[in-house]
Amino acid sequence: MDISRFRTFFASALASVALTAGCLAAATAASGAGQSVRVRGIVVSLSGDQLQVKSREGQPLTVTLTDGRVVSAVMRAQISDIKPGDFVGIASLSKSEGGDGALEVLIFPPALKGRGEGSYGWDLKPNSTMTNATVGETVKSVDGSVVTLNYHGQEKKISIPDGTPVVTLAPATLADVTPGTAVFIPAQKDVNGTLSSGQLIVGKNGVVPPM
Repeated sequence: MDISRFRTFFASALASVALTAGCLAAATAASGAGQSVRVRGIVVSLSGDQLQVKSREGQPLTVTLTDGRVVSAVMRAQISDIKPGDFVGIASLSKSEGGDGALEVLIFPPALKGRGEGSYGWDLKPNSTMTNATVGETVKSVDGSVVTLNYHGQEKKISIPDGTPVVTLAPATLADVTPGTAVFIPAQKDVNGTLSSGQLIVGKNGVVPPM
């Protein structure tokens, strides 16, 4: 993939995916709108604004899509696409021998640089962490499959094992939300347990949202 050409294209399409960065911008927390919940699963059906999903835990869930919803797709990228100055989101786990090992890498488009900067708890796996930070510029190096990141004056090294999913984002539409499609949905759960969301990230062309 020509990542440079794609980034130029993505900048022109920013309006259609800008809200997507919010799904990686904070850890799960309660808010005035309800509890933040990350839904990972497979689309069962979509009827109007009612999205039926089978979660990764095997539970049937209904998510109400709010007005102005934004749909984005993940596109496959490579470790070699990560360049100094890129802003990335990396889910990772602490390793027994020390340091962190990546579970997945999202390369943000340049126009979204800085969104959700920081390192905080994540629920991809138990005890996992999400780090949104810049590669290069204020960091020491990118050395093979070990990336050194800087955020808010702090430094963190994360190793990226071979086979780790590396993706970036592309515009998509509700036409891409079809039965059998893998989805990642940052949703809100109200006091009655009802789920709603204005953002969806869908798998496309065989790429599954890894976050």
